[in-house]
Amino acid sequence: MKIALVCSHGGHLTEILHIMEAFEGHDIFFITYDNFRTKSLDYDKYLLENIGTSPVKMLKAFYQIFRILLKEKPDTIVSTGSEIAIPAFFLGKLFRIKTIFIESWCRVKTRSATGKIVYPFSNIFLVQWPELLEKYGKKAQYKGAVI
Repeated sequence: MKIALVCSHGGHLTEILHIMEAFEGHDIFFITYDNFRTKSLDYDKYLLENIGTSPVKMLKAFYQIFRILLKEKPDTIVSTGSEIAIPAFFLGKLFRIKTIFIESWCRVKTRSATGKIVYPFSNIFLVQWPELLEKYGKKAQYKGAVI
């Protein structure tokens, strides 16, 4: 199975790296931000400019991720956030790619902005604290702390 791992370069990357053994035996690649941490990843990767809150950079990321997904044709997209997940999940839904979002471990009682946006585009939506189940809705699943 080919898996796109989509995350920003800080704590969200750290969370993905904590679960890398779950992807053993699969063909994986990262879509993340260009940063000293991500440049040193020993995996195939696409490094994008940090979106932040810029609408222009978000549009640019939509175009770049569109091209990446067309080229790589992943079976699944997995993300721990942040805003880079938004174009990936929207396009994943458009291309009928299975999407799995793992809400950040630090989100105990409140939903993240990214989580709110990608929830409708997620095939599987995991929260790491049972308190978040009631905040998200029926699609959210609690299987324990993943990270």
